Amino acid sequence: MKQTGYAKASPNLDAIFSALADPTRRAILVRLAEGEASVGEIAAPFAMSQPAISKHLKVLERAGLVERGVDEQRRPAKLKADAMGVAVEWLAEFEHFWGGSFDQLDSVLMQMKKSDGEGTGNE
Repeated sequence: MKQTGYAKASPNLDAIFSALADPTRRAILVRLAEGEASVGEIAAPFAMSQPAISKHLKVLERAGLVERGVDEQRRPAKLKADAMGVAVEWLAEFEHFWGGSFDQLDSVLMQMKKSDGEGTGNE
């Protein structure tokens, strides 16, 4: 079987999707979209230790989705949303499938509407 589309994919694509697969990491990204935060600030709403949050941050960092700085005693994390663009571009290649499915659904709904309209008022 010939594999197509693999040459164009970013080598970091697997790491990005793997990082995004975890709901805690997605929640961390949502938090970081509000602005940079320390591990303690990120860990506050979770029933999880700071070392566990640090492990999640390392996964996000390796995927290129988060950047960690150094600010005196703390290492604030910052969102790097541009890395998600690689995943968005890859998913966009399948957009024509979604459009076709919605067009088909519209057609079925229109036919159902016409069928319902024909059955009412003529009795």
